[in-house]
Amino acid sequence: MARGQFLQADTILHNGTIWCGHGEGVVEALAIWQGKVLAVGSNDDILNLKGAQTRLIDLSGRFATPGLNDAHLHLVATGLTLSWIDATPQKAPTLDSLLDAIRKQAAVTPPGAWIRARGYDQNKLDVGRHPHRSELDAAAPDHPVMLTRACGHVSVFNSKALELAKIDESTRVPEGGIIEQRNGKLTGMVAETAQRLIRAIIPKPTTSEIIEAIERAGNLLLSYGITSVMDAAVGQVGGFDEIRAYNLARSSGRLPVRTWLVLLGDPGVSIVQQCHAAGLISGIGDEMLTIGAVKIFLDGSAGGRTAWMKKPYLGEDDNKGTQILSDEELEGLVLDYHGKGYQLACHAIGDAAIEQLITAYEKALANVPDPDRRHRIEHCGFSNDEQHKRMRKAGIYPCPQQVFIYDFGDGYISVLGEDRALSSYPLKTWRDLGFKPATGSDSPVCHPNPFPNIYTMLTRKTGKGTVMDARERVSIGEALQVYTEYGAFSQKLEDVKGKLVPGHFADVAVFSRNMLEATPEEILHDTQCVLTLRGGEVVFVR
Repeated sequence: MARGQFLQADTILHNGTIWCGHGEGVVEALAIWQGKVLAVGSNDDILNLKGAQTRLIDLSGRFATPGLNDAHLHLVATGLTLSWIDATPQKAPTLDSLLDAIRKQAAVTPPGAWIRARGYDQNKLDVGRHPHRSELDAAAPDHPVMLTRACGHVSVFNSKALELAKIDESTRVPEGGIIEQRNGKLTGMVAETAQRLIRAIIPKPTTSEIIEAIERAGNLLLSYGITSVMDAAVGQVGGFDEIRAYNLARSSGRLPVRTWLVLLGDPGVSIVQQCHAAGLISGIGDEMLTIGAVKIFLDGSAGGRTAWMKKPYLGEDDNKGTQILSDEELEGLVLDYHGKGYQLACHAIGDAAIEQLITAYEKALANVPDPDRRHRIEHCGFSNDEQHKRMRKAGIYPCPQQVFIYDFGDGYISVLGEDRALSSYPLKTWRDLGFKPATGSDSPVCHPNPFPNIYTMLTRKTGKGTVMDARERVSIGEALQVYTEYGAFSQKLEDVKGKLVPGHFADVAVFSRNMLEATPEEILHDTQCVLTLRGGEVVFVR
């Protein structure tokens, strides 16, 4: 017998293999009414809910899941960088190919206009280092150039960009930042908070351009079966105007995916005070656009050697990464935002940064108790057993990106060594401890394509095939749960999405292959999303 009410459905999906959730089983058919799941069950049972106006969608045996939830990406930045030079290893594997791409862009860009590229990883470049400003000068002598590492925490600028920002060898380095010099000369490499000195002079996108970026990126995500996202640092690109752009996109039907907004809360660039004054605190919004949490950056990236570690990086005995905020400053911010009613979702990758954040959360929760605030540690890449115990006790949750293992795992080994790198992002450990860890792409850090992410959860293999602690592998059902139900949990929305059960949003992703029966390699190389529904409406067809 079908589960649900006996009503005439608006839409019925039938003749499929529909995975409703890790504990919900697999059914043949699903009925939708007013944007939500009405019932699930056998073909016969669900087709009994067909009325004269019911739309039938024959899945022809194909595999369907709840809409995927990318629980940590940058939607605006993803949309904007689609028009930048693609500097990823797939497109620019060598320094010469990267410089050639910049050279070609310079040839068609008016002199003086900015050239922007993103995605390089010095660990994967043939030269094994960051490009130098002199190399960017030679490729684009008449343009300011910003070449951003995949992680976003490190950029290389050419001389013209540095001159426009009035940065030279005597410039004071901001707290929590790096302006690299070698032999008394600028290399062009600028990291963490110091990037703001140059980004401040780059023209900000207009409201219209931000809306276009939201729409462009959202449509890309729908093509992968992703119907919900978290935008991980709203305000980082356009300040408070991003809030305006999101609401205009929402009201004009140009917001393709359900979006949970995480507000930038860093000192000097925070939009939290403006949002709080407007009554925008965690939970405010509707089914398409919700204020989620506040983001503070505590450190950088492991591959960029700026994640804040307790022990030094290999070959750099004086480098433990970058501590962005003092304990006192961080604890003050966390207590303030917590007291204002916000959930927090702060960036901490290195074990020292994770330690600092746990302590700040513990103190805020002791001061203003809330057993279900669900403060998050974004990334949480190099946590340890003692930290996990404290997190469990305080109700603090890791929110990782398993695709980092696929894209950056070999780089972690090169900068930290196997003993520290192989056990990073310990998904199974977190699941077994009851953390309900979500996953995401951190796009544009990694591509939002979910299949490398799922592949990594199943195999713990890097893109080169290195196995990073096979004990942390999970099953395909567990991996899909991470991408659906746990993503909803991380946003405190598990009662309305993340499963295909009566009453939940009818967000459905249909794939070309049954992932429950496919090999990891088939999922990675030979699976596509073929149909996406959001709220019962078809929003993507391949």
